[in-house]
Amino acid sequence: MVSTEICEMLNIRYPIIQGGMARIATAELAAAVSEAGGLGIIGAGDAPAEIVEGEIIKARKLTDKPFGVNIMLLSPFVEEIIDIVCEHRVSVVTTGAGNPAKFIKKLKGVGVKIIPVIPSVALAKRMENLEVDAVIVEGTEAGGHIGELTTMALVPQVVDAVNIPVIAAGGIADGRGLLAALSLGAKGVQIGTRFICAEECVVHKNYKNMILGAKDRDAVVMARITGHPVRALKNKLTRQFSKLEKEGATAEEIEKLGQGKLKLAVVNGDVENGSVMAGQVAGMVTKIQSCKEIIEEIISGAGSQLDLVGKFYTGV
Repeated sequence: MVSTEICEMLNIRYPIIQGGMARIATAELAAAVSEAGGLGIIGAGDAPAEIVEGEIIKARKLTDKPFGVNIMLLSPFVEEIIDIVCEHRVSVVTTGAGNPAKFIKKLKGVGVKIIPVIPSVALAKRMENLEVDAVIVEGTEAGGHIGELTTMALVPQVVDAVNIPVIAAGGIADGRGLLAALSLGAKGVQIGTRFICAEECVVHKNYKNMILGAKDRDAVVMARITGHPVRALKNKLTRQFSKLEKEGATAEEIEKLGQGKLKLAVVNGDVENGSVMAGQVAGMVTKIQSCKEIIEEIISGAGSQLDLVGKFYTGV
């Protein structure tokens, strides 16, 4: 049994949070992760509030366990989504792409826990000053939008800088990663890429198959020129991005190329022209499993690794 203060805070069995991946993290996936003892997250992305509300209602029918919603603060529907989350008393909100300051009082007023995703020590300190409940520290190994610092380097620096719980994200897919994160001072982990290959994840099978076939160097970074780089698996689209950047294209031209490409891969299954967002751990994901099997394997793997560490130190 691996348990930390995050488990008590969020009323979950294991310190594992599922990443709030836009268009990927639906009610089905979130509910299955929560049922398995982690914290499932519905990814709001840029979806209208009524869509997000529908996912919340669906998740409540699938589980009576706590789950959360990831809110992209740059969404044009953010105000309405905050209202929906408060109305339905969702347990947890994770946030990205912006500052949640203006919504904190309202969310806390109805008992919603607030956990921003941050890529630096400075932002972690700022969030602590806003009295959020914890922070998710995401390293550049992650899929989707990324920062520059690695998980291994960033997590301990944030742990040393703040007095609120830290959750590690980016480059974590198994029990070894969980144990490493805890060793760095994190109280839990957020995992995205591995859960894409969960049985309960409703993404197109082509998307899952591309992750299953990925090698260690297949997750590359696109669109650095825009200031919002994205990590995805190599395909025709990533080559187009690379070509445009080498030719000196503007940020606007780069952003235009990326419009609608995540949906193209997730929904339509076009994994050559769509954006197959995935982290550097894609090469570690080798099979389709249920969320229960994934979480149990992570927890047992952490226990086995801890036993090995114990034998190393005792010389047994």
